[in-house]
Amino acid sequence: MRCEVIQTDKAPRAIGPYSQAIKVDGFLFTSGQIALDPATGKLIDGDISAQTRRVMENLKAVLEAGGSSLDRVIKATVYLIDLSAFSKMNEVYAEYLGHVRPARSTVGVAALPLGASVEIDLVAVLS
Repeated sequence: MRCEVIQTDKAPRAIGPYSQAIKVDGFLFTSGQIALDPATGKLIDGDISAQTRRVMENLKAVLEAGGSSLDRVIKATVYLIDLSAFSKMNEVYAEYLGHVRPARSTVGVAALPLGASVEIDLVAVLS
């Protein structure tokens, strides 16, 4: 088993001792992404919809850097600090993954790094 670390400047740098993604045995496992602007490394301003859109764009960049795409996502995990924001998050999520319909879990959490409202990680098959 050979693991390959994936890194792209089109997504935020890791803010801890982890990789943006790991490629192994035909799969790409992304780390959770929050709504960080890749250019500044700062959390974007905006509501849950804006944050979800930034998260999905970050994930799209990581997937593409790893040789996959949103069309090849098979599992998603969504972490929300406020489950009442689920429907707004879900609307934006569906713009990116609604046609793919991967397996998904959504978890309510007490807090996320840097005060983010949403974090998402993905598993995708390679192209």
